[in-house]
Amino acid sequence: MSLALLAAPALAREPAAALSAEAAAEVSPRPTRERAKMNQRVFDRVWTEVRGQYYDPALHGVDWSAARRTFRPQALAAADDRALYRVLGDMLSLLDDEHAGASAPAVARRLDTLRQPRPAIGVTLRPDPATPGHYVVERVRADSPAAAAGVTTGWRLDATGPAAWSPELDVVEGQAVRLAFSDPAGVDRPLTITPRILQPLPPFTADLSRPGVAVLRVDAFDVGLGDWMGRQLTGLSPDTDVILDLRGNPGGRLLEADAVLSCFLPRDRVWATRTTRSGQAIPLRTAGGCGDLAVPAPNEVAVLVDANSRSAAELTPAALQEAGRAVVVGEPTAGSVLISQDSRLPDGGRLSLSRSDFITAGGVRLEKRGVTPDLTAPAPAPGPAGVDPVLDIAIAALAPAPQVRVEAPTPL
Repeated sequence: MSLALLAAPALAREPAAALSAEAAAEVSPRPTRERAKMNQRVFDRVWTEVRGQYYDPALHGVDWSAARRTFRPQALAAADDRALYRVLGDMLSLLDDEHAGASAPAVARRLDTLRQPRPAIGVTLRPDPATPGHYVVERVRADSPAAAAGVTTGWRLDATGPAAWSPELDVVEGQAVRLAFSDPAGVDRPLTITPRILQPLPPFTADLSRPGVAVLRVDAFDVGLGDWMGRQLTGLSPDTDVILDLRGNPGGRLLEADAVLSCFLPRDRVWATRTTRSGQAIPLRTAGGCGDLAVPAPNEVAVLVDANSRSAAELTPAALQEAGRAVVVGEPTAGSVLISQDSRLPDGGRLSLSRSDFITAGGVRLEKRGVTPDLTAPAPAPGPAGVDPVLDIAIAALAPAPQVRVEAPTPL
């Protein structure tokens, strides 16, 4: 398992039902014997791993034994993945940690095939912690079935209904799914959308269309990011301003975050400290890895962030900001910056769990705090294609100050 700084994927989390065990049994289907056995294996693995490996031995003060007594019977009674993983989500939410999450097998399969052609609806969802079982649409892919159906960012998905689709369920090419959407005004927008095969989008893209500016968009800190960034920076004129766009980036691999920082900071520079469960403090130092770039790039740098920039997409701007190496522009980030590892569950699901705490080189704990931009700019409202006021602010911030010419006095 590799270390990562990645917020847990979208999960449906609903509060425990207010029904008695007898009443719940009457309205919920009973699991098969095989299902109950697998539920037990999955629940026990999650509960045990949290107890023995979570970065905080005190589990943020949660009585983990009491949690087992409360949630284990519910987990064993789950008739399907949706019910089981909502119980696991309820239990893990007690830790108040965005990195602690259990992904159902269908979610794990989507994550495993994220960079492959696969059937998809074309939306990125983020759970609403204030309304369990509800999600906010963060992105809509332009060439997707969702975009063709009129779905836009800011819409909400209600996955609580018995016939409603939720992230714990697979999507199949050509098999329509019912989606209980509502728009920001609260108007219901129920849709039936048929998934189709979508080609993977590249996780990193470069835009050199503006004179003197290179916009490097990073959707995730995936394998190969450091090498890719090194290629973009090699041969780039020192006069070209570099803008790293990390908006909506959920994080990713710790090694790739270090590689990005190595593109702009001297080698062996301490940029953070991680503290393990045992209390051991381990300094994190830039180790290189920015492709073939021999020395840090000299270019002026700005980093774009928003409320959906998480984990590695927070530590990177924080480290560059503290080093005086970049100006950070946008919204305060999510404050989800613990170091996690994933492990497989017996049914093919995935457990994401924080294994280390994290503070910046300046001693700042970003968890629940986030990065405060140097220049605050709210997320742009939907508008004409290509219009991005946050990017414009960053470009202006890096532009050289205009020279003021002072005329010498004319003797009379």
